[in-house]
Amino acid sequence: MNLSGLLNAVLSDPGAADLLARARAGTRALDVTAPAAVRPLLVAGLAGRTGRTVLVVTSTLRESEQLLDQLAGLLGEEAVAHYPAWETLPHERLSPRSDTV
Repeated sequence: MNLSGLLNAVLSDPGAADLLARARAGTRALDVTAPAAVRPLLVAGLAGRTGRTVLVVTSTLRESEQLLDQLAGLLGEEAVAHYPAWETLPHERLSPRSDTV
């Protein structure tokens, strides 16, 4: 399914257009807060229309996996990567799984 029309509609919003302009101008870090439904579209716009690498930090593993699936649908699976959680707390005497390391 092609969602480019929806992507164009969201990115034409003045707030999103300003975000893209700041990214194109070379702003090193952008802290963006948006409703959950808009996040994948903003990230896809930043990655696809600015030519920059985008790092997205989520609060839960479930949220990161969901966003990964959404971005893969918008950008293609080869354009996204997932870095899994460390799965151990710093004070625990446990090592994370080998595939995480």
